[in-house]
Amino acid sequence: MFSKILIANRGEIACRVAATARRMGIQTVAVYSEADADAQHVKACDEAVCVGGAAPRDSYLQWQRILEAAKATGAQAIHPGYGFLSENEAFAQACADAGLVFIGPPASAIQAMGLKAQSKRLMEAAGVPLVPGYHGADQDPALLKREATRIGYPVLIKASAGGGGKGMRVVHSEAEFDAALASCQREAINSFGDAAVLVERYVTKPRHIEIQVFGDTQGDCVYLFERDCSVQRRHQKVLEEAPAPGMTEARRREMGEAAVAAAKAVGYVGAGTVEFIAEQDGRFYFMEMNTRLPVEHPVTEAITGLDLGEWPLRVAAGQPLPLKQNELRIHGHAIEARICAENPEAQFLPATGRLDVLRWPAASRFERSDVRVDTGVVEGDAISPHYDSMIAKLIVWGEDRAQALARLDEALAQTHIVGLQTNVAFLRRCAATASFAGADLDTGLIERERAALFGQPGLPLDVAAAAVVAHTLALEAQTRRIDSWSDPWSARDGWRLAGDAVRRFDLAEGDAHHEVLLRRHHGGGLSLTVAGSTTAFAVDSASPEQHTLRFSEGLALRRVRVHTYARGEEVAVFAPQGSATLTEVDVIARAAEGAAPSGGRLTAPMPGKLIALHVKAGDAVKAGQALAVMEAMKMEHTLTSPRDGVVTECLYAVGDQLSDGAELLKLGEAA
Repeated sequence: MFSKILIANRGEIACRVAATARRMGIQTVAVYSEADADAQHVKACDEAVCVGGAAPRDSYLQWQRILEAAKATGAQAIHPGYGFLSENEAFAQACADAGLVFIGPPASAIQAMGLKAQSKRLMEAAGVPLVPGYHGADQDPALLKREATRIGYPVLIKASAGGGGKGMRVVHSEAEFDAALASCQREAINSFGDAAVLVERYVTKPRHIEIQVFGDTQGDCVYLFERDCSVQRRHQKVLEEAPAPGMTEARRREMGEAAVAAAKAVGYVGAGTVEFIAEQDGRFYFMEMNTRLPVEHPVTEAITGLDLGEWPLRVAAGQPLPLKQNELRIHGHAIEARICAENPEAQFLPATGRLDVLRWPAASRFERSDVRVDTGVVEGDAISPHYDSMIAKLIVWGEDRAQALARLDEALAQTHIVGLQTNVAFLRRCAATASFAGADLDTGLIERERAALFGQPGLPLDVAAAAVVAHTLALEAQTRRIDSWSDPWSARDGWRLAGDAVRRFDLAEGDAHHEVLLRRHHGGGLSLTVAGSTTAFAVDSASPEQHTLRFSEGLALRRVRVHTYARGEEVAVFAPQGSATLTEVDVIARAAEGAAPSGGRLTAPMPGKLIALHVKAGDAVKAGQALAVMEAMKMEHTLTSPRDGVVTECLYAVGDQLSDGAELLKLGEAA
């Protein structure tokens, strides 16, 4: 076994590999960019080497510097994690040429499976079912368009060298093809350095089912069952589970044996995932192979009881697979939710910012348990525009799917993140939809359940407002306890010689303003008036962050446990029913403020790079018209006109870097 390895990655996967290596007694070396000098993966390793600037192309993709770091620190092997260089055959070969072990498949296998068109031809020869499509080397746009017409719309354009949903577009008509192809090729060049694409028939209501495989240097290969990864947005996975609901033993064996045949066809070694598109009737087609340990491997660990972070290290060291196929078993059900910094209400636009509050349910980290959280960040860290938007993976296990679903909802409810937008509430709604709860799965689930997933109200106003009141009272009580003496005439405890004391709270939620009245009755007790409705109210606060609210409604008593976190005037409230963010408004200060600027500005929603500008000064535009394309967090984002108007001035050029909120152009009134 190795005594020291270098981890050529960052974030959650680098921390996960480091945790397994430490348990095995293996020393670790981290590499990091200038932006990641204080990152958690750097702290998780025994040594660390800076390999360049913040952008991945200046650091984590600089494999020559990574090889130099491995040699300088005496590492014997390099673990690529996932993403970055994990599926780069040139890097794998360079490791071998430098006398270093690449903890993954041989370069020949990466090359064979990395080019989707070539891998399809190999799979056809191996007898693995394929979706009808064009996988040829001729990339003439006119030919690709003709092939799409021959296959029949809708078609799927995919970057041949890609993965992770990048360089992929569904095209519904010939009129859409040219623009979709150009966008795919741009993303493919930026992400993988190769513009080649393939075109396939788009299977309607498909399930995305993948098989985990492992091969060793002795020629043995096994499959560790399947995962259903059908719930996706922008072709990227949102929820993954194992085993796949409705999977029969016969179909599991058939798919598993096809996956092993695919791996053996390229002499595969290490961890890999063979991905299939499956029809609702069970027919399945080879889609691609990810030649690395996958993001969603924890759900397979949960149902098999195995440490799949350990297996690649043992196989790379020349050891045989720890278990044979007939020794592998499935136990229970597991679901993984990818918690990302993004805004689901704005087409999942990635978000950046500081994790001012990052609180998790009781959970293990990088180890199997009923609730597990794998993350590479801690409270106070920032999600930057340079890297992927994933904050953490939340994995739950249950004796059956129903128990796993219940644990997932509870764990997500106990996940509190403040400082940037996340998809936590969306994940709760997604898992609760009739389609997901009923295991009616396909890649169109999010769109099909749109009414239940988007535009939904958050935490009820009465609970949110009561929580803010509780937070303020708890802070004031804490201040009184800290002060050894306070002026009784200035105390805000509601004491009166006679009569009730009424205190007003002005709260804002978005554009809505709410006046909330807290009444302290002379005979004892409190009542709260929200939106014109008054109810008896009481609160027990363990701290300014933890409260139990009690509402008396006739003979009924409603009890709600809430958590509150303040950032200036803003108070984030989390409860089992949902979350909300309210602002305590200083009405006197606000009265002195000027009017807010009018809308209709085209601004960058996050830091990034302008890669296309579709208009020039003098052009008339319509609301919703695509005006520009920017690249941020390794994805393209189309910016549309906020209203009808005329472009009077373009403030940036293609290639310019954009800051968050930068105004791209001046938009005058329509003629």
